[in-house]
Amino acid sequence: MRRCERGADRGFVTAEAAVVLPVLVMFAMALVWVLLAVAAQIQCVDAARTGARAAARQDSVDAVVEVVRGVAPRDAKVTVSREGDQVRVAVVARPPALHGLPFEVREEAVASVEETVGEGS
Repeated sequence: MRRCERGADRGFVTAEAAVVLPVLVMFAMALVWVLLAVAAQIQCVDAARTGARAAARQDSVDAVVEVVRGVAPRDAKVTVSREGDQVRVAVVARPPALHGLPFEVREEAVASVEETVGEGS
């Protein structure tokens, strides 16, 4: 009777692997997707902070955008604005390899404008 049970179990491992393997591949792809999104978010944070520091030093808007684009993910949208004595830099980007999905990461940084010392001397 033991032989019949073994014979009946043949093929179950193959069937289980055929079901589990695609699930594992999808899980791995989702993990990579999340890691790419987190990396893009961190790049946007760094780019916004760098741009806010440059804008606080009263660098030109073109110089600030150039500095931000050097740190931000590729094809990021950069917005620089000034409200009173504060500057605001916003960076919006799509994570790489996710261009087909409507997903963006966004980060803003605000800094107080520094007064220039010795201006007009």
